[in-house]
Amino acid sequence: MTKIGIIGSKGRMGQALVDAIAEAGHQLAGGVDKGDDVAALITASDVLVDFSSPQALEATLLACIAAKKPVVIGTTGLEERHHYLIDDAAADVAVLQTGNTSLGVTMLAALVHEAASRLGDDWDIEIVEMHHRMKVDAPSGTAKLLGEAAAKGRHIDLTANSERGRDGITGARKTGAIGFASLRGGTVAGDHSVIFASNEESITLSHRAENRAIFARGAVKAAIWLAAQKPGRYTMPDVLGL
Repeated sequence: MTKIGIIGSKGRMGQALVDAIAEAGHQLAGGVDKGDDVAALITASDVLVDFSSPQALEATLLACIAAKKPVVIGTTGLEERHHYLIDDAAADVAVLQTGNTSLGVTMLAALVHEAASRLGDDWDIEIVEMHHRMKVDAPSGTAKLLGEAAAKGRHIDLTANSERGRDGITGARKTGAIGFASLRGGTVAGDHSVIFASNEESITLSHRAENRAIFARGAVKAAIWLAAQKPGRYTMPDVLGL
């Protein structure tokens, strides 16, 4: 039985994780939120799952390094500096960072990579995502994950080949660009579509999240897997052996 600690336990994902840990037959080591004693939770846990905030990530990583405990990071809205911190931490502990812990989205990303690698840049790629009205970051972490999958399939840099926030007279679409569109409203848990469009045909690969339970179950599966890994940086495809 794996003892799993939750960082960000009072959020919507934190509550879903409590249920998913029990459903999987493992033990909840406890949970913390802003102002709580993170070090004590980490000591009591075999592995941590973090769905808190980017601002808390550095302290979490330092505490995990000190206690030699692995951590699954599902927090979105990370900046470049956060990824440098994760790279540094991965030299000492096992770290799995992802923009989406859903097993279905993980498979979708693999399909997007495959399609992008086989279709030429005469096929335009557009990523459309919709989330609930309370989501604060855009594009979503999942949309970025799918964009990275497409960019890797085409052997290009996503940052240099992204088109976002089109408005007004933007000019013609750049050949080979990966476009993003973000929609917000209602209580949508997460809808994502990747469209490959050529002159005379198109392909749409999609995933719809019915509720947050799928993310929690995936995070628990990732945590159990990560608890047995050596120090390093891992992703959800590693969990599925993709």
